[in-house]
Amino acid sequence: MSFLSRFFNSEKKDESIVLVDIDANSIGGAYAHYKEGELPVLLYTRRLPIEVHEGEPRERAMLRALQILGETLIREGAPVLARATGSGSAHSILVSIDTPWQKTSVRVEHFEQKTPFVLTKRLVTDGLKKTRIAITGKLLADESIIGTILNGYETNSPYGKRVNHASIVVITSLIDEKIAHSILSVLRSLFHTKSILPMAGSSLRYQAMREAFPHERNALVLDATGPLTSIAFVRKGLFVALVEVADTDIGSDSWAEGITKELAKLAEEYPLPRTIFLLAKESSLPAFQKTLGAAKFGELWLSDNPPNIVSVLASHLNGLVRQTTEASPDILLLLLALFWQHRARSEKM
Repeated sequence: MSFLSRFFNSEKKDESIVLVDIDANSIGGAYAHYKEGELPVLLYTRRLPIEVHEGEPRERAMLRALQILGETLIREGAPVLARATGSGSAHSILVSIDTPWQKTSVRVEHFEQKTPFVLTKRLVTDGLKKTRIAITGKLLADESIIGTILNGYETNSPYGKRVNHASIVVITSLIDEKIAHSILSVLRSLFHTKSILPMAGSSLRYQAMREAFPHERNALVLDATGPLTSIAFVRKGLFVALVEVADTDIGSDSWAEGITKELAKLAEEYPLPRTIFLLAKESSLPAFQKTLGAAKFGELWLSDNPPNIVSVLASHLNGLVRQTTEASPDILLLLLALFWQHRARSEKM
């Protein structure tokens, strides 16, 4: 089940979307255009730093940067959109919100009856509503199914099948409620559209990465795009674990040690895959790759050969998203564009 269905109109043949990426240190924005049968296109992109004044809460500095970014998108980006599509207006806004204002969690829900039963979307939807736990001060922005197992077998088309047992893997986006409302207020004051979808950044990027690398059924996704590193573990195509590294000194030796400790915990339960996707801002990738290359990962795989660390580059998405602006590709905005296309397609099926 997903809360995204209300944002997608199956009658639309093309649409323009504002993409916004918010982390602790910067804010990125883009205009993306989607046309049926074609790759999504980033027509304009911009990223601004979050400049915190002395004694100022980071939240206030973030909202100020968001205001400036929005004004820049309207002043500079909207004319570019209008020249390309005939209209400078966007249908919807997708906002990715990162640490320290978001949290992503994963759970598995089981459906079982004494006699075989038909698994329906309504049954799953109602079941997830019953098990959902509201958290004070947190906005439940999205809850999406990322894996289904029927009678012990993974399937992408679970509904309508007769089963004895079903397991549903659910990923949830939680955002600080006060921050979410402040962000929505700023965006509504800037743009005409009221269709604004906030998402937890780590959830969004994981789902986009599945689209970017669909054939990697066994992998670790090391997400170091913000001040808190997360590790997603995919085994046999299913999301089995999500852990966070406590050390916030990203790129340091202690950071690598923290990653090693978390991987060691995972290795106690599962054999680790040999592919690690390193997701970070492109300027940081060489230093991160060097630090991780010096870490003693090989011991966790009981092998002299270290795992294959794949730095995720904008070029990996060339066949999935186009960018016509001359600005340097922004991997986070590209993943936002890919996520919207994937979810729009899945919600319209």
